[in-house]
Amino acid sequence: MIVLLVCAAMMGLVGLLGPSAAGDASRGVVWACFAGLLLAAGGLHRISAARLDRVGGFLALAVVGVTVLCTLAVSAGGTSTRAQAFLVFVVLYAGFHLRTVGALLVTLLSVVAGGIMLFTSHTVESALSDFVFFGTMLGVTGTLLARSTNSQDRLVRALKQQADIDTLTGLVTRRVLDQALTTALSRSDDGTALLLVDVDEFKTINDRHGHLAGDDALVHLATIIKRQVRASDAVVSRMGGDEVAVLLRSCSREAAVHRAEQLLDAVRGEPLVLPDGTLYGLSISLGVAHADRTTGDLRALYAAADDALYTAKRAGRGRVAAAFA
Repeated sequence: MIVLLVCAAMMGLVGLLGPSAAGDASRGVVWACFAGLLLAAGGLHRISAARLDRVGGFLALAVVGVTVLCTLAVSAGGTSTRAQAFLVFVVLYAGFHLRTVGALLVTLLSVVAGGIMLFTSHTVESALSDFVFFGTMLGVTGTLLARSTNSQDRLVRALKQQADIDTLTGLVTRRVLDQALTTALSRSDDGTALLLVDVDEFKTINDRHGHLAGDDALVHLATIIKRQVRASDAVVSRMGGDEVAVLLRSCSREAAVHRAEQLLDAVRGEPLVLPDGTLYGLSISLGVAHADRTTGDLRALYAAADDALYTAKRAGRGRVAAAFA
C-alpha cells in the first residue's frame, strides 16, 4: 500500500506540473491514474493480506500497473523518463510483496513493457541503447530484491521453527502445546487430558555420567513417548529441563490414566544405553489431569497435572498419579 501511495503522490505532482514531453499523458489521464491509485490503496487497506495472496491480488495489481503504464505511453505516441520511472516502482512493489517467482515474472514483464515503450517512440538505434541500460537496471533491481526477500523468508521460517521445535529432542515447544491445548479444550466432547512426565533423579544422571548422558536420556525419553502416541490425537512437548508434557485429545479420564501407565511401562522396558555402553534403567513419574469441555481451563489443567506429578514423586517416584480439573 505504501508503494501505491508514493506512486499516487508522484502522479499528483506530475498532474500539477503538467506534461513535460510529447510522450507524457495529458493532465486528465494523470489525474485519473492518481484517483485509481488512491482507490486501489484504499481497497487493499480493507482486504486482509492473506486473502489477497490467496486470490493472486498482489500479482494481478502489478500486472495491471505495468499494462496501464505501457498502454498510456504507447497511446500517447511516445515515452519519457517519467513513464519509465514508474516501472521502477512496479518492480520495487513486486520485490517487496510477491514471492520469488512472481517478483521475477513482474520484473520480466516490466522490462518487456519498457522495451515496447522505447521502440514505439524512438529510432531503433536510440531505443536499443536505452533499452539495454534501462532493462539491465530493472532486471538487476528486481533480481536482487527477489533474492533478498527469499533470504528473509528463509530466515523467518528458520526462526519460527526454532520457536516451535526443541532442538535437542525434536518435540514441540510450550508455545505450540498451549495453542493445541486451547483448541482441544474448546472442541473435545470426550474431554482433554494432560500428562506431565518428569525424569526421576535427573540431576544424578548428569552428576554421575555427565551432561551428555543427561541429553541422551531426554532424547531417549522423547523417542519412546513419540512411539507410544499417535500424532493425530496427541501433542508431545518439552516443557523445559527434564519435563515433558503429553496432550491427549478427545480422551476420557480412564483412558488417560491407562495411557500414562503404558508410557511408564514402556520407559521401564527400554533402558538407556550410556556413552560407555552400560545400560541405565530410566525412571519417570507421571501426573495426569483431565478436563471436560464445560469446565476446561488451561491454567487449571496445568495446575492439576503439576499437583498430580508431585504427588507421584512424593509417593516414591516411578509411578502415575491423577488429579482431575
